[in-house]
Amino acid sequence: MMQYTKLGHSDLRVSRICMGCMGFGDAQNGQHSWTVDEAQTRAIIRQGLEQGINFFDTAIAYQSGTSEQYVGRALRDFAKRDEVVVATKFLPRTEAEIEQNISGQEHIRRMLDKSLRNLGMDHIDLYIYHMWDYQTPLYEIMEGLHQAVQAGKVRYIGISNCFAWQLAKANALAEREGFDKFVSVQGHYNLIFREEEREMVPYCREENIALTPYSALAGGRLSKRPGETSQRLREDSYAQLKYGAAHDLDAPILARVAELADRRGVSMTEIALAWLLTKVTAPVVGATKPHHIEGAVKAVSLELTAEECAFLEECYVPHPLVGVMAQNTAAAAKQSHVWSVGNQKL
Repeated sequence: MMQYTKLGHSDLRVSRICMGCMGFGDAQNGQHSWTVDEAQTRAIIRQGLEQGINFFDTAIAYQSGTSEQYVGRALRDFAKRDEVVVATKFLPRTEAEIEQNISGQEHIRRMLDKSLRNLGMDHIDLYIYHMWDYQTPLYEIMEGLHQAVQAGKVRYIGISNCFAWQLAKANALAEREGFDKFVSVQGHYNLIFREEEREMVPYCREENIALTPYSALAGGRLSKRPGETSQRLREDSYAQLKYGAAHDLDAPILARVAELADRRGVSMTEIALAWLLTKVTAPVVGATKPHHIEGAVKAVSLELTAEECAFLEECYVPHPLVGVMAQNTAAAAKQSHVWSVGNQKL
């Protein structure tokens, strides 16, 4: 049975499972070849709604906006608007926008209006800053998001793919200027990638900021036994980039997930998500097949003991940052060099 909770210090009441919608969209029109078409999308969303999921996460970047379009049409047909919590994300400014001197505020207005058109909605419940924009002043981003809330187009704002110091800096600026603060953070966190536990997890607990991590099942790796595969595992080159190099480090953890699943008579999906649910508000769980929904929903009712959690955690070793966060590290280092050079000139 689904359970619900408040999203941080917001008034949003969300299901403990957030349906990740990156797997929905035109497979011929975007980064991923393994996404499902609109008919399959509609069936999965309808099943999720029937099993109590009311929290849906997409992004303007997913399959060139077709994910937003599919999700919007399905939710309009199958649910009342005030019964669902819809999150979407916007990208940083493009090089062309920077050259044209398009401000951060104007960029957000353009992105937001396009997402609203894609979704066919008049507001977004949670508008998420998809990744840190090192070429745009933070003040412009925070003011632009505040303007979106003031205009009634956004209820709350969240952030994704950032460091804890960046989240703290952004919310401190918002508090000082009277802007809206980020109420949630969507980072990379699962049983085989736990680097968020260093600073982000304790910071968010201290500040009552909701954790809604993506890649909850590590691109399917935490739900598959050795030898099992799927179209996504075969074709998702980005997930391979994130997890391929750490395969040998992660294998003992995956083996323990399988062992505990056998011991409890449940799926690996249920074990991996039940563990994550002890740490976060609502993991973002992707779904491209009906059984993905079933496993995620069952995990909500599965309670692991402290001993079982320790058994799953014991083999973990530190991992280097990967994906967007590895890019953020490089970008932050580059920006730091620019600042240091600038200071020398002063």
